[in-house]
Amino acid sequence: MARLLWLFRGLTLGAAPRRAVRGRAGGGELCTGPVLGEAGSLATCELPLAKSEWQKKLTPEQFYVTREKGTEPPFSGIYLNNKEAGMYHCVCCDSPLFSSEKKYCSGTGWPSFSEAHGTSGSDESHTGILRRLDTSLGSARTEVVCKQCEAHLGHVFPDGPGPNGQRFCINSVALKFKPRKH
Repeated sequence: MARLLWLFRGLTLGAAPRRAVRGRAGGGELCTGPVLGEAGSLATCELPLAKSEWQKKLTPEQFYVTREKGTEPPFSGIYLNNKEAGMYHCVCCDSPLFSSEKKYCSGTGWPSFSEAHGTSGSDESHTGILRRLDTSLGSARTEVVCKQCEAHLGHVFPDGPGPNGQRFCINSVALKFKPRKH
């Protein structure tokens, strides 16, 4: 792969098919230049936004929660009691994250979901989320972040409804709701 990238280094992007791809390079960094996309086509990756760019794009509360791993106050989120059918997307990058079909009232003060959109059984490889260990409060918790832009979304706990028994406790300000079209 590195050799192919080296070969493409001299090409101008205007001469090759272009397709915006958000993703990761092999080393885990956000990709920053030409890469091979689907079916070997030359593609480009969007550069990660700088802190100042996120601050311009997001409200102060959205920035605090998604980029600085904050938490909105319980029972304050606009989606806590939303019962409309649709999809919850990442407020930062618009990636689909949670379906309203998996939303339930946990009584905890934050929107709760029993699984991420794209989950198949216990397989989350086709979802828009990643799980990370969070020891920031002195105990081990599982943080949930957006796979696309690494926005902090909330945490997942093992006290949810069946069959998986999970409670994705997600900040409303980290989400953008899109109603289902009828």
